[in-house]
Amino acid sequence: MRLRTRAAVLATAALLLTSQTPAHAADPYGPLPPANPFAGPAGTATMHRDTGSSDATPLPGPGAGSVRSHRTALQSACPTVLVGADGYPVALCTEIFGLAPTVHLLDPATGGSVAELTLAKGSLLGGVYAYLDHRDRLVAVDGNRELLRIGHRRTAAGGWELYVDSRLPLAGAVPDGDAVTGLSPDWQGRVWFVTGAGVVGTADDRTGVVRTLALPAGERVANSISTAPAGTAVATTHATYLLTASADGTPQVSWRQPYDRGPGRKPGQLSWGTGSTPTFFGPGTGTDYLTVVDNAAPTVNLLVYRAGSGEQVCSVPVLKAGGSGSENSPVAVGNAVFVASTYGYPYPKLPEDAGPSVPSSAAFRGGLSRVDVRADGSGCDLTWDNRTRSAAVPRLSTADGLLRTVLRNPVIPGTDATSAVDPYSYAEIDPATGRTVRTAYLGAGFIFDTLQMVGSIAPGRVVLQGTTTGVLRITAG
Repeated sequence: MRLRTRAAVLATAALLLTSQTPAHAADPYGPLPPANPFAGPAGTATMHRDTGSSDATPLPGPGAGSVRSHRTALQSACPTVLVGADGYPVALCTEIFGLAPTVHLLDPATGGSVAELTLAKGSLLGGVYAYLDHRDRLVAVDGNRELLRIGHRRTAAGGWELYVDSRLPLAGAVPDGDAVTGLSPDWQGRVWFVTGAGVVGTADDRTGVVRTLALPAGERVANSISTAPAGTAVATTHATYLLTASADGTPQVSWRQPYDRGPGRKPGQLSWGTGSTPTFFGPGTGTDYLTVVDNAAPTVNLLVYRAGSGEQVCSVPVLKAGGSGSENSPVAVGNAVFVASTYGYPYPKLPEDAGPSVPSSAAFRGGLSRVDVRADGSGCDLTWDNRTRSAAVPRLSTADGLLRTVLRNPVIPGTDATSAVDPYSYAEIDPATGRTVRTAYLGAGFIFDTLQMVGSIAPGRVVLQGTTTGVLRITAG
């Protein structure tokens, strides 16, 4: 199939956005975080959809009727699938054999890979977190500790190529043996980054200036970071932080809130501590609050703070019906927060420093909770709690009002068992009730395992969902 031209894709994407998303953006929950001028389109620029990590998008998913899916086999796990203003998806994947991070440019019409670029291998999480900048370039840090901006362009022969448009060495800021685990742009155009060992930094690749701050010894970071006009949120294995930058770009702590990290890493999590990338949300500016899930035992709590001051608004026990532990970032918009359980999820590989789990093993029972912050900000309430067996980070569309995820179903219905031949289904959930309103079978077995990765709703009512072996393209009919 001949690829559509860049101009045609731009025109199509613009038409789809104007025809399928209401002009008034009738959001029943509240505003999304404000668009970051140094990131790509809202809803598709980061793994968690925006730099505030809301996991909510203004784009609608597949319309009514039947649902079909197509799998692009890439021999890689693909946790990050982003879409630029030109309509072309960019996937950051980790090869099954060799574990090298590889960037794929995908055909927006078919989902097939039209160009790829292998990056220097680093840590397991080093091939996960990245974002698209305002010029549709993928911003990532490779195993050589270089901050890369990776663009795509047509070749003389009419095909596509991925290329490194710029690079900035971070080796002087990132110690030997350490690696960048998360990064996000601020409103001044600097790139904030954090390492596994707890070094927080800013990098300005326009000037080459890099500044860092070491968080307290023993505090590690196993998830990404989030940025908002008020500052940069980082969740370590001990506490949640909001940081700002001094005049020369040096990170400084605005506030710190410790949380209950429990007796150890829970089964179905990748580190001992919160599994959350911190999420900005709120009914006023879209970043009034900041939320994470702690690692308390036996029941975890959703923690909500006022973003500006760090004052705790509430601590609400969640995931009580199923397994109470989560490796996923909360989904949040307005006053509503959604948390999915990963307790007992059978990951095929863990980070080298993950350590033993407490208990040593557990069944994957699932779980999904909704918490609402009271309108007067006086606290929070658990609205519903169920045993939805989500195998991906859910995605909320403010355009069509549905939560979307992938379900991992047991081979023997009614059990909590997992196996190498489990079936997987696309699912849509009513956020008001937690009830699953539509499902569609995707496939069975390891190649369809979505591994608690995030799906992306792309222009054209398309869901792009990473699996352990590639990317699923899910559409209507």
